[in-house]
Amino acid sequence: MIFDSHVHYDDKAFDEDRERLLDSLPSIGVGGVVNIGADKRSSENSIELAEKYDFIYAAVGIHPSDVMEYETGEASIDWLRQAATCKKVVAVGEIGLDYHWDEPEREIQKKWFRRQLLAAIELKKPIVIHSRDAAADTLDILKETGKDAVKAVMHCYSYEYEIAKRFLDMGCYIGIGGVLTFKNARKQVKVLKNMPLDRLLLETDCPYMAPAPHRGERNNSAFLPLVIEKMAEVRELPAEEIEKITFENALKFYEIS
Repeated sequence: MIFDSHVHYDDKAFDEDRERLLDSLPSIGVGGVVNIGADKRSSENSIELAEKYDFIYAAVGIHPSDVMEYETGEASIDWLRQAATCKKVVAVGEIGLDYHWDEPEREIQKKWFRRQLLAAIELKKPIVIHSRDAAADTLDILKETGKDAVKAVMHCYSYEYEIAKRFLDMGCYIGIGGVLTFKNARKQVKVLKNMPLDRLLLETDCPYMAPAPHRGERNNSAFLPLVIEKMAEVRELPAEEIEKITFENALKFYEIS
């Protein structure tokens, strides 16, 4: 059974066939997915999907690229706290830092990362972290805000193994998806080869990051066997074992019984 730990099935890319696609997933061995919020609207949509489908769970949060929309004080955090109490909300995310572009300003991104991280600690929810070109500040904020008080996954991991080791030493999980199958996935291959398997989460980040040979297409959970095969090759294990490990890891991380 496959668990896709990070999806965006509320994205407009699925508007034409969302219901048909989601209805098909259990029949192809997908036993669980977590639909991830990036702002208030997508978080609400994630909750709606989770309430409609037994195998879907939700995460709620404000992506670093969207924080400027919420520069209005505590009202947004109050909404986040309320949304996170919904029965099928299993995490706060995706939250974090993205320094690939000049905006939003880094200090504003850091403020909202801290706010949502503290809210997750208060709510006793794990966090899904988006970190792009921002490893040092991500590590620093996790340390200062309470690394021992919250579980975290580094979603769509993109840094070197030496940095991964620092996140792993702090207790973080590592999310890996279709990028692993790309020809230039040297960093992800080294991370996977050396990390403890009990900290590995399987993800699509769909509709983005489709694995080879579907790179550039709309991604979805049906492509995950290709990622599992690559993981099995890197770790020299049967694909069935990787599938089982990542499924159990997702249940443990998201505290799904």
